[in-house]
Amino acid sequence: MGSQPKAAKKPKKGRTFDPQVFLATVGLKRTITQCPPDHEIFSQGDPSDAVVYIQKGRVKLTIISKQGKEAVIAILGAGDFLGEACLTGQTVRVASATAIVPSAILRIEKDEMLRVLQKERALSGLFISYLLSRNLRIEEDLVDQLFNSSEKRLARTLLLLARYGKEGKPETVVPEIDQETLAEMIGVTRERVNFFMNKFRKLGFIDYNGGLQIHSSLLSVVLHE
Repeated sequence: MGSQPKAAKKPKKGRTFDPQVFLATVGLKRTITQCPPDHEIFSQGDPSDAVVYIQKGRVKLTIISKQGKEAVIAILGAGDFLGEACLTGQTVRVASATAIVPSAILRIEKDEMLRVLQKERALSGLFISYLLSRNLRIEEDLVDQLFNSSEKRLARTLLLLARYGKEGKPETVVPEIDQETLAEMIGVTRERVNFFMNKFRKLGFIDYNGGLQIHSSLLSVVLHE
């Protein structure tokens, strides 16, 4: 009786790249910093040489004009990137980034980010999706600023801060987002923000209960013609 043919070896499975694992670990060109509130992640005018990923927390982006006037241009949270313009030739930071609550910040050197984006489709897909979403947000912000009332702009800003529509139920907006910051973001006075916040509370759109609670009913202000 002849010998039985050997079973064919199963091909080895290729290594699966997990972008979330990449964005959660340190390496030669990746560092994680635990930032307390008011910690400056980078400053306007600093060298633009790395991409920053927010693992947890919230970060405020601000810009200072030549006349010395400061403006808040965005509040970003977990899952957002910062400083991605370094990948397209930006050499200096055009804004400052500051943690407003305890935050975990992953810094990825520019050449490391470019290398992995070229090599790993999973990370490239996640990153491109984020950039497209960010670009759409910027366009919506511009339209909001040009055509919507200050009341609508405030309602939209609060919903965005609560990440409405992204993660199921709106989360508690951290109390560190004060009325002065909200006023800077929508281009009105703090007194005007205070007026609308009191109105929203009386209508049941928001609550103060260990922090600012945003209810989905606030969306009616944005949709109302």
